[in-house]
Amino acid sequence: MTTAKATPRQGRWKDKQPPEKAWKGRPGRTRAQASAEQDKAAGGPDRRWVDLGEGRRARASVELKVLTKTRRIRAYLRWSDKGTTRRPVYLGEVEHETRRENLAEAWRRAIDRGLVQRPQEEAPASSWAASHSVRASMQGNRSRDTAPEKLLRKHLHERGVRYRVSHRPLRSLRRTADVAFPGVRVAVFVDGCFWHGCPDHCRWPATNEDFWRNKIEGNRTRDAETNRVLEESGWLPVRVWEHEDPSVAAEKIIALVRARRRTAAPGHAGSQLAIPQKVGDGVLGTAQHDATVARTVGEQTAAPTKAGLC
Repeated sequence: MTTAKATPRQGRWKDKQPPEKAWKGRPGRTRAQASAEQDKAAGGPDRRWVDLGEGRRARASVELKVLTKTRRIRAYLRWSDKGTTRRPVYLGEVEHETRRENLAEAWRRAIDRGLVQRPQEEAPASSWAASHSVRASMQGNRSRDTAPEKLLRKHLHERGVRYRVSHRPLRSLRRTADVAFPGVRVAVFVDGCFWHGCPDHCRWPATNEDFWRNKIEGNRTRDAETNRVLEESGWLPVRVWEHEDPSVAAEKIIALVRARRRTAAPGHAGSQLAIPQKVGDGVLGTAQHDATVARTVGEQTAAPTKAGLC
């Protein structure tokens, strides 16, 4: 990759410092907001990739700096490789009145100079995605530490609950609980409304509808199978939709964990909650499972105590 310097431009601020609105970011912005600002300036998130070689790439950002002595705004392209920030590439001076315009100008230069990869209009033939942008969006989905998971963990932690994150309840089963309480065998799964077919919020995509329907129905079948296998092994699976109030969900989980601890205590009549395995002729679905868990807890346990959780 070339690092040749761009030809400096004669700036417009000769006798005073450039205004902060021309280069400085908004105070208090989040990482997501800063990334969205860069995406917009570059013309889309798929225009920010730097080729690292050997099939690897990194997402770059434009940084604006003010040189005190010359009173000029300089733009640099920056990115990281394996956690190490690489030497920034100088893009030249910018002189617009707003930060938005200066970022856009810097990104145009980076694209024109070939410093970033040009976006592909179509996805590779081996991909099921309808377009490159859809493929990039799917690749960016997190498998753990999603926003709903973090909110639920935050509310549990605030209530003094201690738990394990991304825990596999059974070594023989390739299923990972988002939050787990191994001591009382409670496994919590935070299900996305789209990926797990929420009856209230799942909307079938207009493109590749058959693929997505099979994919989501397959996930629902897998969820039901996970519930069954865990219950047969003495675990209590709990399903939480991403649209649920995390505070309410946390209270439900705490009640279930306390109930499991009481039923496992010495001298108690039962060793664990007895959750019915099936409804009618089929395995419990997600909604049926949660309703059955709530009803069974009410029938088999007394009111929650103030005992601590582990």
